[in-house]
Amino acid sequence: MNQNMQKYLDKAEVLIEALPYIQRFNRKIIVVKYGGSAMIDEELEQNVIKDVTLLKLTGFKPIIVHGGGKEISRWVNKVGMEPRFVGGLRVTDAETMEVAEMVLNKVNKNLVRMVEQLGVRAIGISGKDGALLKVDKKYADGEDIGFVGDIKSVNADILLDLLEKDFLPIVCPVGLDDDYHTYNINADDAAYAIAKAVHAEKLAFLSDIEGVYTNYEDKGTLTHSLTADEAEELIRKGSVSGGMIPKLENCVGAIRNGVSRVHILDGRIPHCLLLEIFTKQGVGTVILGNHEAD
Repeated sequence: MNQNMQKYLDKAEVLIEALPYIQRFNRKIIVVKYGGSAMIDEELEQNVIKDVTLLKLTGFKPIIVHGGGKEISRWVNKVGMEPRFVGGLRVTDAETMEVAEMVLNKVNKNLVRMVEQLGVRAIGISGKDGALLKVDKKYADGEDIGFVGDIKSVNADILLDLLEKDFLPIVCPVGLDDDYHTYNINADDAAYAIAKAVHAEKLAFLSDIEGVYTNYEDKGTLTHSLTADEAEELIRKGSVSGGMIPKLENCVGAIRNGVSRVHILDGRIPHCLLLEIFTKQGVGTVILGNHEAD
């Protein structure tokens, strides 16, 4: 057998390996939280959008929830403001909120354009549209951090209607409180709340970490899978720290509320989403229900 033929056979094997996953998740909803360095590297950005578009074309019903923190920080600096964070959350005064919303809407429409270029119909939607995301004011360790929202309700019907009409919704994480003030929302929190509200089969977090370490000080402890109980135990024992704590809490909350699997992926790896979902080994950490073996 010549080398060219072997190359094509290897490609066929990859497709066959993906088949049971395509069958299992056909017509299932997957929420993809997209953020981190993959948003500011043009090639990685193209790869993520291609991945999500391929998921759509192979039968999934994807929803993208995007961040934009790095881009917001860049613009805050550009206009001469100093970004401040408390407990990992951006302090968002009225001026910062104005910049954040401008940047997030710009990011949103750029993602819509990229999906449309690949032949899939996409709609960018803000959490303000149709009261998609209603919020209360969020505090960090009791401290007022400005216009940062804590989601209290999701109007899932909007997203379900868009999916039913074969659109790919792309959600900008801002919301309104009861007095119609605009609030910035942590994209992880928004993705979790949306996944719960639409009864998603999967939730995937793309960020700048390889996955979950069972001991954050030892990079050799990266784990491929955890049950929800094991994830809670890591938090309780202090084995994870910093931004991984709220991320894992969102993962556990999603599993407890009916999401079958939650994936934490390194968005810096090209096509990490496809590798995680369509191959046996995967490339990140998957959080499972306690009854489910990986």
